[in-house]
Amino acid sequence: MDVETYFPVIRKLTKEQRALLLESVTEKQIPKGTVIYDGTTGCTGLLAVRSGLLRAYILSEEGREITIYRLFERDICLFSASCMLQSIQFDVNIEAEQDTRLLVVPAGVWQSLCQESAALANFTNELMADRFTNVMWLIEQILWKSLDKRVAEFLLEEMTVEDSEVLKLTHEMVAAHLGTAREVVTRMLRYFQNEGIVKLSRGTIEILDVAKLEAVLEEK
Repeated sequence: MDVETYFPVIRKLTKEQRALLLESVTEKQIPKGTVIYDGTTGCTGLLAVRSGLLRAYILSEEGREITIYRLFERDICLFSASCMLQSIQFDVNIEAEQDTRLLVVPAGVWQSLCQESAALANFTNELMADRFTNVMWLIEQILWKSLDKRVAEFLLEEMTVEDSEVLKLTHEMVAAHLGTAREVVTRMLRYFQNEGIVKLSRGTIEILDVAKLEAVLEEK
């Protein structure tokens, strides 16, 4: 396994520390739709995405979901190593949005090495800061950006992820990503359809006019 590609910081470890880390890493194949971590299963470990796509989301008391960030190839998931983050006061759920291959570092090994290596500890802090930056960005979107812009931005992102203008998405899936009600998303998508921006059919959203969709983001 080309572990150093995903964790280049290990080059700064001692020979013994590097050996311990490399020996502890395992690879897992996760089927699409699998919830890898839900905040109640203890430490899953530090996850690095070799291929596929992970989604990190939180749940409201009413069961409404909202995506806080997504993890693509070579991204690292820190929140799944919950025992390293005792000060975190909310539960994050991690789900495979596509069939995904992961490298998994046991949380205990990573935590032990962080106590020995300032470089690894700094890398971990940078990961945490980056994820909280994503969360703060999301809060700003919810507070200040209108729903039409949020839906448009999400659809454009999905086009990039799927490399297609025909997106296999239900209205409920869009609502779950954006943390809003399905009925609200449906009204917005029907508006887009009336404007000739998308075509809606069962289980799919086809982007008809990318320029118009991008123009939604530019509107004041």
